[in-house]
Amino acid sequence: MVLRHLSPVFIIITLAFCGRTVAASPAEVPPDSEIHKILVQRIDTYHRSVGIVVGVIDPEGQRIIAYGHLAQGDSSPVNGNTVFEIGSVTKVFTSLLLSEMVQHGEVKLSDPLAKYLPSDVKVPERNGRSITLVDVATHTSGLPRMPSNFSPKDPNNPYQDYSVEQLYQFLSSYELTRDIGSQYEYSNLGGGLLGFVLARRAGMDYGKLVHSWICGPLDMDSTGVSLTPEMKARLATGHNAALKSVENWDFTPVFAGAGALRSTANDMLKFLAANIGLTKT
Repeated sequence: MVLRHLSPVFIIITLAFCGRTVAASPAEVPPDSEIHKILVQRIDTYHRSVGIVVGVIDPEGQRIIAYGHLAQGDSSPVNGNTVFEIGSVTKVFTSLLLSEMVQHGEVKLSDPLAKYLPSDVKVPERNGRSITLVDVATHTSGLPRMPSNFSPKDPNNPYQDYSVEQLYQFLSSYELTRDIGSQYEYSNLGGGLLGFVLARRAGMDYGKLVHSWICGPLDMDSTGVSLTPEMKARLATGHNAALKSVENWDFTPVFAGAGALRSTANDMLKFLAANIGLTKT
């Protein structure tokens, strides 16, 4: 799999947490002018990115500091409405979906994965315990980071061809190497699997599920899996370590919940404000 810089990139800074606000001293977050200097240095001096957008949120409001461009050779500046691949931040949305669906009685944290998969799929168990929804949400399911039969045809777009059939084949043949819940191990497979079964439970694809439960209610109009032509025009290009352009990634339903979402800094500030209690929802 190709490792790459997500450049341009966006960064969110918050001075509030857990639904309560805290007074911030000037030393905690630099003023906008200092943040801008950091961005200029990282891009123009160190050549570590093409463009960076920083979002800052606190009880007094939110603001955007940006510098750079959408891509090498593209003079379009990045800003708060630039669309980025947000990668594994998608997993936060997936776990929030789980929380919301639990609160609305759609699922239970203790539900086994097998409940939402076809009956002929054998989900691995160990010592009489089944993998539950909360196990995959907390990366304690015992499932590996990636399935052993993950072999992308195109390493530059690795998630575009892993099928549902391959997922079922892996689950039915895999043997857990440790007890469920005994150890944390970060798992793209687990994150994708959680999104996959929640979408099956809801009877819609992952992108529509996120829009229905999260993005629609929060007016996050620039966040989703599928991009409108207008959003594509604002999409930042990914770059490798040499700052050469690379193609954006596509995800099959199996891994959508692990990394398929695209968003903007402005939308992510809406998401953060709702999650930390700065806005009523």
